[in-house]
Amino acid sequence: MTPDKYIKNYIDGALLPAASGEYFDNFNPAVGKVYSHIPDSDERDVQQALEAAERAFPEWSKTEPSTRFRILTRIADIIEQNLDDFARAESIDSGKPFAMARSVDIPRAHQNLRFFATAILHFSSESHPMQNEAINYTLRQPIGVVGCISPWNLPLYLFTWKIAPALAAGNCVIGKPSEMTPMTAYMLSKACSEAGLPAGVLNILHGHGAKVGQAIVEHPKIKAISFTGGTNTGKKIISTAGPMFKKLSLELGGKNPNIIFADCDFDEMMMTTLRSSFSNNGQICLCGSRIYVERPIYEKFKEELVKRTQFIKVGDPFSAVTDLGALVSEQHMKKVMSYISLAEVEGGTVLCGGTPVEMKGEYSEGYFLRPAVIEGLPHTCRTNQEEIFGPVVTIAPFDTEEEVIEYANSTQFGLAATVWTKDISKANRVAEKIESGIVWVNCWMVRDLRTPFGGVKSSGVGREGGLEALRFFTEQKNVCIKYS
Repeated sequence: MTPDKYIKNYIDGALLPAASGEYFDNFNPAVGKVYSHIPDSDERDVQQALEAAERAFPEWSKTEPSTRFRILTRIADIIEQNLDDFARAESIDSGKPFAMARSVDIPRAHQNLRFFATAILHFSSESHPMQNEAINYTLRQPIGVVGCISPWNLPLYLFTWKIAPALAAGNCVIGKPSEMTPMTAYMLSKACSEAGLPAGVLNILHGHGAKVGQAIVEHPKIKAISFTGGTNTGKKIISTAGPMFKKLSLELGGKNPNIIFADCDFDEMMMTTLRSSFSNNGQICLCGSRIYVERPIYEKFKEELVKRTQFIKVGDPFSAVTDLGALVSEQHMKKVMSYISLAEVEGGTVLCGGTPVEMKGEYSEGYFLRPAVIEGLPHTCRTNQEEIFGPVVTIAPFDTEEEVIEYANSTQFGLAATVWTKDISKANRVAEKIESGIVWVNCWMVRDLRTPFGGVKSSGVGREGGLEALRFFTEQKNVCIKYS
């Protein structure tokens, strides 16, 4: 299974150009050049997909869960059987190392499908007997046609995270992958056809968010929206969909604290902190971008982090020795570098990195950046308050639990946090007080797909994962039967 130069929409089981007949360029960020073309879809394509989904919904919603299980599992099998092709496409599209796409992104994509295919077989509802009077039971029924809009940083990984529970629950889906990384979603279209997914059950539209994404959000017959992306876009979705009383699940930005106490396992913490700081070039909403270290080990930590960061290999995404590939776009690289400049204006010191990597040959125009470590900034400054979403971390010392909890909770975001300590009582106290949807203790990115996933404050609305996702994609109905 290989990518094509001209990507197409997937509507009613067929691969089609956009109604506009227009395309726009898709860049390979590692080489800085166009390598494929994306259909410029709009509201006409959304309407066509909506009509296909409405035709498919009556039968799909009544399809036995065991049949949905078989189809979703077959799609997962096809992705797994074509692992290298999907991973190669993901790497070219996003700039990330092929090794990461092959070991993380694509395996998680087919795991998402298998997880929710299996979960629907065990999805149940409650009953509430009223003694000698009546019994109430809860029906959980598919919503109808739903919209799933996913981001560019983990393209197939997060696209399947949304569509899998929606399809498993019996909904029909209009999905929109990011226009910056559309290729594996296009390849998924082919996998769905091969697996025998009925026409119209899943429709995948490509194009700009302001056109096709907005048209999905504002269409009155699309009854729920699941979105992962920036907080500002989330606000716009709420302003559009809120007055229409649509169900919303929004996983938005993060500015996550990494809290390191002096009694931690230093070696384990250092190894994991390097990952949590710079994995995927820091282009993961769960990365720990604000690192607070208890003062007795601050200087030791700083020296070790800078040393290890300088050893990170940035370069050719297909090289076996590469740790970090390219950032996703030239525009994004400029944004990240502007924050590094801002940090210096705000009084910070760049201890290492923050400069472009001069590549040779085919990668000479790619968007490669050395990961940066910055110290000397107050917790209230813009660099420590705004989401950078790049290979940039700030470090600062702290003296007390109360102080570091204040630092951790000082932003508008509340997605994830990491706490390092051998003291379980301290870990529990701090975890309870941190304003965050997820707290990892002595680890990072350890994920059980059964657990609720999401943030508080400006990091989102609602929860994904496990039963929470299946509940979101179904409507609850109470049925009360009086005893005769």
